[in-house]
Amino acid sequence: MSLTLGEIARLLALELSGDPELEITGLASLLDAGVGQLAFLFNNRYASQLQQTNASAVVLRSADADSYTGSSLISENPRLTWARIATLFDPAPKPDKNIHDTAVVSSTAICNATVSVGPNAVISSGVNLAKGVVVGAGCFIGERVSIDENTRINANVSIYHDVSIGKNTIVHSGAVIGADGFGFEYDTDTATLVKIPQIYSVKIGDNVEIGAGTTIDRGALNHTRIDHGVKLDNQVQVGHGTSIGAMTAISGCTAIAGSTKIGSYCLIGGAVGIIDNIEIADQVEITAMSLVSQSIKQRGRYSSGTGLMPARLWKRNIVGFAKLAELIKRIRALEKKMKSP
Repeated sequence: MSLTLGEIARLLALELSGDPELEITGLASLLDAGVGQLAFLFNNRYASQLQQTNASAVVLRSADADSYTGSSLISENPRLTWARIATLFDPAPKPDKNIHDTAVVSSTAICNATVSVGPNAVISSGVNLAKGVVVGAGCFIGERVSIDENTRINANVSIYHDVSIGKNTIVHSGAVIGADGFGFEYDTDTATLVKIPQIYSVKIGDNVEIGAGTTIDRGALNHTRIDHGVKLDNQVQVGHGTSIGAMTAISGCTAIAGSTKIGSYCLIGGAVGIIDNIEIADQVEITAMSLVSQSIKQRGRYSSGTGLMPARLWKRNIVGFAKLAELIKRIRALEKKMKSP
């Protein structure tokens, strides 16, 4: 892949300083870049690296332009520009628009002529694959699943029956969508756990990305819903009947219990735990490894847990944590006594 600096500038409507015929063959960081590569100054704290870089050109803000004498592209948001330029140099294989000979496709499945299906994939009865859909090798697509235009299902994904997925969505390898939610009721007569059938499904919107190994359970009393533009990192667990609002991003290893409602434009850090049957408002940020044990009704940044400290100090402090309720009670009693005439 090769583009001139001028071509990149025209495609993305960027201001160019320097040689428009300069050939760009790839992207790299400032310190790792070599001849033919384009680098990025994301933050002027690293402006000193401009004097060390071997990149052929750099993307930077207009305020930093005087710090670099080489060829450059001017952008007031270098990270967003990086995302758009990286799309031009993405080496991901292009769909071949063929159904592999070893794929098993039901006679009742509807597959657009532009669909690509990889080796050993299974497309079950009643499935509808729209224009440009890609189903990778070893995937299982269950009965009556609907996948809309230009969605890519990467290798070894399992999608259970009746799931629907919107346009331009990416599902990464190992994801499982539509497995049963964790629902059981104890029967005292037989001393057994009775399974509650999960009779609803999973509805996923447009432009969603679902990370590798992520699991999204189907619902028992209502559908599990992932709205448009949601981004789920690797190994995220979404419980049955949960809804996640538009443009929310959730980092890896977060676990969301069932029947939880998460708003739009939220940012949820890695390894967060969210209990069932609560609501989180729009534009909420939750920092990594927090436990959300109650509803959050106002936007803002939230954290829980104790900060990192040496283990010996933590062990001493944990004794104090266990006595907090008693100490608060004693303080309130003293305050009441001091206020008495």
